Amino acid sequence: MDATAETVNQIIRFVDLAGVLANAILGGIAARSARLDIVGFVILAVMSGLGGGLIRDTLLQQGPPVALTDPAYLGLAITGAMIAFFVPFRGIWSLRSLILMDALAVGCWAAVGAQKTLEAGLGWLPAIVMGIITAVGGGAVRDVMLLHVPRIFGGNTLYATSALVSSVEMVVLSKLGMPTLGSAVAMASGAVLSLLARRYGWTLPTEIRIPRPRLIVDYRERRRAARGGPEPEAPVGR
Repeated sequence: MDATAETVNQIIRFVDLAGVLANAILGGIAARSARLDIVGFVILAVMSGLGGGLIRDTLLQQGPPVALTDPAYLGLAITGAMIAFFVPFRGIWSLRSLILMDALAVGCWAAVGAQKTLEAGLGWLPAIVMGIITAVGGGAVRDVMLLHVPRIFGGNTLYATSALVSSVEMVVLSKLGMPTLGSAVAMASGAVLSLLARRYGWTLPTEIRIPRPRLIVDYRERRRAARGGPEPEAPVGR
């Protein structure tokens, strides 16, 4: 392994662990909003920081999940829970720091998930899917545990989309024999897209409204005028 690849791998590990800590703290902040006790803080922090990787490694069946074999992951997740339990995080700069690390982690986790899937011998489409799951799985599990619809399903700025872009970049560049460049590009683009989406409020459409033809609208308006009131609704069948 050359020096450049080693440096990139070290950066990826640092961002990976920093993302675990940041997302664990975010899970703890969610636990505080839900008024949970310290057990709830720890569980939400662990699932928020490690959920995506646990799901990925379980599905790939390539041995025990990395989060369980590398003590740094669980240690940082529990540390994040304790930090969120004792620190209220009301300052704007502390929250911005967490948002930045979370954005960096999106691309990093997507790249790691996609690359591990390729190394397991699976194709490009499963690699993209696993990259997305790695990046957003923890947050989705956290939201479900709080009885919320996962924010990645709508009403939130681009997050899963950023993971999709990073996963695709990682798969393409890895197939071209440049996995190191793919990791760097995926991490940078995922972070930039996530931050821009948060800054400008970019979201995906939640529904597509198809306008009714004007002929139908005119017909219903004429019937309503002839009846002298609103058109009664059709009875609901049993």
